[in-house]
Amino acid sequence: MKLYYSASSPYVRKVLVCAHELGLADKIELAATKVVPSEPNRDYARVTPLMKVPALEREDGPPLFDSIVICEYLDGRAGGRIFPKGEARWRALRLNALADGVLDAAVLTRYETFLRPENLRWKAWTEGQLLKVDQALDFLEQNVGELGGIDIGTIAVGCALGYLDFRYADRRWRDKHPKLAAWWELVSKRPSFDKTVPKG
Repeated sequence: MKLYYSASSPYVRKVLVCAHELGLADKIELAATKVVPSEPNRDYARVTPLMKVPALEREDGPPLFDSIVICEYLDGRAGGRIFPKGEARWRALRLNALADGVLDAAVLTRYETFLRPENLRWKAWTEGQLLKVDQALDFLEQNVGELGGIDIGTIAVGCALGYLDFRYADRRWRDKHPKLAAWWELVSKRPSFDKTVPKG
């Protein structure tokens, strides 16, 4: 399998954490791929028309894209360990959706404040995106009891918190979310997270 990736992408990190947890990391070849919204990588479009990372080329079918799809594929190959069954599945998928919402808002804000020329930046839009992040963190703090074990939901939440540490350390999310911070302090020490700390 070949994973098209960027070392700074939290969506890629989610796939890599899953791969480590499932014992599949050594079966994945990593292909560094440049993706910038303002500079379309048209060569990469042959793998995914969205030109976003991650994407996974596999031996037994066409390429897969979107982190949740790739994670579920890897879980299937490993016999099903991080996508729970029954009601636990909906809890895990809800957490994954919340974490992906945090990442969507944080990544878009990063583009707005880092890539867009300063005179074109839209402050109210940025504030609206960061409000989503703050509300999601408040929700997680109030529902930290849902963060039990290692599954697709807790992995996604961990990757979202790791991205906030990576790109938004100045916002000091831990100050208002001590229970969530304590959970992340423990989970971030797992080898799967320790080996996938974002760079760039």
